[in-house]
Amino acid sequence: MKPQVNEQNGSTQNGDIATDAASVAMDAAAILPAASAAAATTAVASAGAVVPAKSSQQLKLEMLNIGNGNGHENCTFHHDLELDHKPPTREALLPDMARSYRLLLGGLGENPDRQGLIKTPERAAKAMLYFTKGYDQNLEDVLNGAVFDEDHDEMVVVKDIEMFSMCEHHLVPFYGKVSIGYLPCNKILGLSKLARIVEIFSRRLQVQERLTKQIAVAVTQAVQPAGVAVVVEGVHMCMVMRGVQKINSKTVTSTMLGVFRDDPKTREEFLNLVNSK
Repeated sequence: MKPQVNEQNGSTQNGDIATDAASVAMDAAAILPAASAAAATTAVASAGAVVPAKSSQQLKLEMLNIGNGNGHENCTFHHDLELDHKPPTREALLPDMARSYRLLLGGLGENPDRQGLIKTPERAAKAMLYFTKGYDQNLEDVLNGAVFDEDHDEMVVVKDIEMFSMCEHHLVPFYGKVSIGYLPCNKILGLSKLARIVEIFSRRLQVQERLTKQIAVAVTQAVQPAGVAVVVEGVHMCMVMRGVQKINSKTVTSTMLGVFRDDPKTREEFLNLVNSK
C-alpha cells in the first residue's frame, strides 16, 4: 500500500514520525558523546521506510540505547530520560576503592605486593563500606512499621546506646554512647528502633554535633512527639592518636527539641535519668 499524501503540502503520514525522530536525534546529541550521537543521527536518516508510529518518548529511549554502546541496550534502568541509568551499588565501587588504597600504600613507601599487604586494599575497601553503611539506609526502611498507637504521654528514655562513627575531617573513628528521650503523643516507637536510628546516622562520615541533631530530628519524624532530647558522649581518635593527644578527653553534645527545650523541668528530669547509675 502506498503511503497517503497530503495534497496541500505533499507530506506523508510519516512526516510527524520524521519530525519526532529528528527531535530525538537532537536530544540524543545533547546527552550522548559525539560519536554515539552521530550513530543515532545516522540511524534516523536511514529509516526511510514506513514504520509503525511510535511516541516521542519511545523514540528517545531507542536513541539513547542505540547511541550508548556500553551494554545499555538491555539496561532495565532507562526509566528517566534525564538520568539514563541508576547509580552503581556501593559494592560496585570496591575495585576502584581497592586501587586507591593500593596507591596509598605505595605512597607511604610500602610494597603493596608483599604477603601481608596483598589483600589489604580489598579488605580496607570493604571495611570502609561497612563503616559508612548508613548511606544505604533510610528512616522508613529501618522503622519497618514499628510505630504503635498507645495512650502513653510519659517520658521514654533509652540510654547508653553504643555508637561508632568516622570523623569526616581525618577519617579516623570516634565512638561513645547515645542517650535518647522523647515525650510521646499517643504514638510510641519500638525500643530497638532508637538504636537503629543511631546506626543510620553514625555509620557515615560525621561530626558529633551534626550526628546529635540528626538523631533527634529522625525521632521527631518517626512519632511526632511533644519533644525529643539526645545526648551524645564521644571519644575522638583524632584527639587521642594525633594532634593534642589527650587520651582522657570526652566530647558531650546535646540537642533538645519541643518541650525539652521549652520546659526546664522536663529537661532536668531527662538529664537526671541519663546521668543516674
